[in-house]
Amino acid sequence: MRELYLKQKAFSLSGEFSVKDSEGNEVYFIEGSLMKIPKTFSVRNNGRKEVAKITKKTFSFLPTFFVEVHGQETMTIKKEFSFLKARYTIDAAGIEVQGNWWDMDFEVYQNRNLIGSVSQKWFTWGDSYQLQIIDEKMESLLVALVVAIDCAKADNHAATSVVPG
Repeated sequence: MRELYLKQKAFSLSGEFSVKDSEGNEVYFIEGSLMKIPKTFSVRNNGRKEVAKITKKTFSFLPTFFVEVHGQETMTIKKEFSFLKARYTIDAAGIEVQGNWWDMDFEVYQNRNLIGSVSQKWFTWGDSYQLQIIDEKMESLLVALVVAIDCAKADNHAATSVVPG
């Protein structure tokens, strides 16, 4: 089992942060396009080759995020219409998320086999997540999933924030 740590830099205007292993080595780099339309996040390995991409769909009534891994669209994250609490669905062939993924405490299964788990780390500057990889072939997908869910959460927070006028 391999452990990875995602620590998004708080207030990073460039939208860049890294994913580290348990020894502190950078193994993935996340690059965001905060000022571009559509909004995208690129997941690059330590050789700077893109292994996954998250794209926010433009001009949709409710936010939708597409996740590609190795050039193949693998999942879609959609916000559902709800009056009270924000609800999202994850649509991916054979991929199932169980647990409280909105609070970043969940397990990921592929065809009912556990492939990884995520937990949020508290008392840190910026959002930090621990990702335990059970199936190393699914590592890029799991990193992209965490980034996509974090992006959906940030997008929801920005949409519900009230700016004093």
